[in-house]
Amino acid sequence: MDLTLHGLYQKLLNNMGPTHWWPADSKQQIIIEAILIQNTTERNAEHASQLIKEATGYDFKKISGLPAEILEKLIRPAGFMKNKSRAIRTVTQWYLDHNQNSQIIAKEYGEDLRSILLKMHGVGPETADVFLTYIFDRPQFIADKYARTLFAQLGIQGLSDYNSLAKLLSALPEPFTYQDAQEFHGLIDEFGKKYLRRKNFEHSFLAGDRLILPED
Repeated sequence: MDLTLHGLYQKLLNNMGPTHWWPADSKQQIIIEAILIQNTTERNAEHASQLIKEATGYDFKKISGLPAEILEKLIRPAGFMKNKSRAIRTVTQWYLDHNQNSQIIAKEYGEDLRSILLKMHGVGPETADVFLTYIFDRPQFIADKYARTLFAQLGIQGLSDYNSLAKLLSALPEPFTYQDAQEFHGLIDEFGKKYLRRKNFEHSFLAGDRLILPED
């Protein structure tokens, strides 16, 4: 069966139900966790996130005031503690400098926002797209590993790295809203954990389907 992009989203949603992803109490928490999750497991990132929560309540002013060795110790379970510490300091200070107002930031930078984010230490394409989707409420597509693996199973060729899919699909087309973009990311990752990580795609409800991406 041929599926449009929105058709794929609806089929995932109908078969799996909403994920309500990203599960967090604040945008500040999402910013921290989006950096912590880089190059580690979800479990390790959650452990470090909990330590930061206990120490600071995700208060960016408290985080920016932590001595370097303390912040690195909190981050340690997620690995790459020096690099991630610097990234967290950079992004949190930038967010503080903009009064932690995501709507004003989005309006100020407009279409340049992604390139601004990419200039920050520790913010690569995937993290930038997570920020656009979950912090700045844009219908961005997050071309993570599960998305690339799923799209390859659905017949999309040449997905060698993050940018290879991001070039094909960046902003999601209408009728996607930013809420749909958030849910789509969660659904793809949950599908990936169940069917792709265990190489069980042929037994999934998407087996035999083919994805048709929108043309530019």
